[in-house]
Amino acid sequence: MYPENLKYTSEHEWVRSPGESEGSVRVGITDFAQDALGDIVYVSLPQVGDQVTAGDTCGELESTKSVSDIYAPVTGEVVATNGALDQTPELVNSDPYEAGWLFEVNVADPAQVDGLLDAAAYQAGLDG
Repeated sequence: MYPENLKYTSEHEWVRSPGESEGSVRVGITDFAQDALGDIVYVSLPQVGDQVTAGDTCGELESTKSVSDIYAPVTGEVVATNGALDQTPELVNSDPYEAGWLFEVNVADPAQVDGLLDAAAYQAGLDG
């Protein structure tokens, strides 16, 4: 159910390595998270050039149900954001692993990515 080629956090973010930019990873939220949130109507992302710290809040997703924080899965510099979400935030719901990605981070320590959950461990956390 969750793509095997991604890493995950217990806060329901996914990380794809590598990202589009050299040294970066792409970040989004999982299908579980988008389903729990309901229809996404607004996305607030960090700005390109912002420094983010693993585990810290770096943005928000607003849905018809609530507002939910986005947590940085890794520490580094934001090098890209998904501008398509400004006009079509519902991409987070319809395609959370591809078109609905959130931002990319140039990772300070690539070993951080290795320390994240794999698909089986993420799924086990949901089932537990």
